[in-house]
Amino acid sequence: MTQETLEKLKKLRLLGMARTYETSLENDKLLNLSADELIKMLVEAEWDDRLNRNIERRLRNAKFRYQSCLESIDYQADRNLDKTQIMRFAECTYIRKHENIIITGSTGIGKSYLSTALGHQACTLGFKVYYANIGKLFSRLKMGKADGSYIREISKIEHQDLLILDDFGLVPIDSQNRAALMEIVEDRHKKASMIITSQLPVNCWHEVIGEKTIADAILDRIVHDAHRVDLRGESLRKTRDKQKNMEIMN
Repeated sequence: MTQETLEKLKKLRLLGMARTYETSLENDKLLNLSADELIKMLVEAEWDDRLNRNIERRLRNAKFRYQSCLESIDYQADRNLDKTQIMRFAECTYIRKHENIIITGSTGIGKSYLSTALGHQACTLGFKVYYANIGKLFSRLKMGKADGSYIREISKIEHQDLLILDDFGLVPIDSQNRAALMEIVEDRHKKASMIITSQLPVNCWHEVIGEKTIADAILDRIVHDAHRVDLRGESLRKTRDKQKNMEIMN
């Protein structure tokens, strides 16, 4: 009877219930539970299992380049990073309001780590997130024009609650890339959020995009009312390398 029940739970894809039921039988935990307590325990186990699996699926689909979390962020005073602001971002209100975040700073300062940590948090709270290095994204979209997958790729991006565009401004933006960026930005304007990281200050973006009319349209939709994080200080990569060298020397 017990094995039959377990098999039925698994066939119904009630994996959290099945796991908890099996574990409880081994520990004789079920003997001391009332019917109400048993149902409550199994339902909560299934709820938690599905929640965790959904988070894992969203994290896989996000295709993050880095593993990072908000708890590991370094708030050294010289980084110009406001912990209160980051904790507000962690609530993901900006996503619900369809607002953008712009993170700027020199190379190695932690822009990608911070954006990924915010993306990870958004996945945990149930939002669909997609991370892309903007140079590689432009390359995929160009290939998509050739092989017919462009519309599918653009549609996938459009349906994300949060799009993270990393390393904006590092690759030239030609007319085809400019048109793709305009389409992405237009699709998301007032409908969904973006986090954009860049080594370049925002006042240089107009020149990077080129073609004044399109640049004006893109920047008006990205920058207007966007939250700004301007990271400063020494490269974290250099700091870590120094620490490793010191440890080796000692």
